Amino acid sequence: MIRQVAKAFTCLAALAGLFALGSGGALAQNEVKSPTLDAVKKRGQLICGVDTGIPGFAFQDSAGKWQGLDVAYCRALAAAVLGDPEKVKYVGTTSKVRFSVLQSGEIDVLIRDSTHTLTRNTELGLAEPAVNFFTGESFMVRKALNVAHVKELNGATICVLTGTTLELNIADFGRANNIKINTLLFEKPEEAFAAAEAGRCDGYTDDGGSVAASRSAMKNPADWVILPELISREFLGSYTRQGDERWSILVKWVHYAMLEGEVLGITKANVDQIKGETKDPETRGFLGLEGNFGKFLGVDNDWCYKIIKSVGNYGENYEMYFGPNALALPRGWNELYTKGGLQAPLPWR
Repeated sequence: MIRQVAKAFTCLAALAGLFALGSGGALAQNEVKSPTLDAVKKRGQLICGVDTGIPGFAFQDSAGKWQGLDVAYCRALAAAVLGDPEKVKYVGTTSKVRFSVLQSGEIDVLIRDSTHTLTRNTELGLAEPAVNFFTGESFMVRKALNVAHVKELNGATICVLTGTTLELNIADFGRANNIKINTLLFEKPEEAFAAAEAGRCDGYTDDGGSVAASRSAMKNPADWVILPELISREFLGSYTRQGDERWSILVKWVHYAMLEGEVLGITKANVDQIKGETKDPETRGFLGLEGNFGKFLGVDNDWCYKIIKSVGNYGENYEMYFGPNALALPRGWNELYTKGGLQAPLPWR
């Protein structure tokens, strides 16, 4: 009997411990502890790693101001954390050094047309918060080469960036199809573009968005054709350091906020009107009029409003940097899920 009572008390104590642990965990979820977030707030500036310069994703305009889809994400993150999209220091990184720059702590986040892969997530110890651009490896070649498909590139030489997944993709594609595609390696996109223009290679390969950008950079874009096949999946997105999960969560939800704005039909132009008039609970929560969605992330509750007001939603930025008046690249996989695409924000609750 004594043993039975003792056993019962042991079980009760264990259950009480589990309850306390569970309660403590629930409380801890509301305590946002992030060394990177704290550092950004204390510094008053976000340090964002981007491409050295490629149309569509990250480039400097004639006035020296950074532009592009990846730049928009840097600005959105600064708006959410610091309330000001201009409080960003941009660090141009090559494909060869981009991950080591992040690992060393020189930048707070890497948003640089970089493919999410298993090895980068594991071997490099990096977190992959969100995919902001779905694409695949594409090829642009001279029309004079007179080829219509990638399989016809046997013996051709293609310019490609070093330190990327692209070169291995080409090698795998060649082995699978019993052809040989030669490569000429470069560290910066502009160097590869110039080499292709000078005839040092027969074409250029990169993700679909970057290939569209490379064509626009040529002296006579009409002299170049983009081949129809994608030989890989290149799902591009942000990178953060592992070990600071709360920062990675914030970076992820900044992406979803830009998508949610588009889903709700909220733009830079109408966000103030909607904020003043809406009675829709989902919209009110999104704009910080009710709920504590910002508090859970360690930022102000109106963080989504600040993003849309200063940067716009995902669709607005895609249109600006890849649309008909830019690179004329159809949204395709980057359409919202409601229109047959892959871009879909997770629910807020």
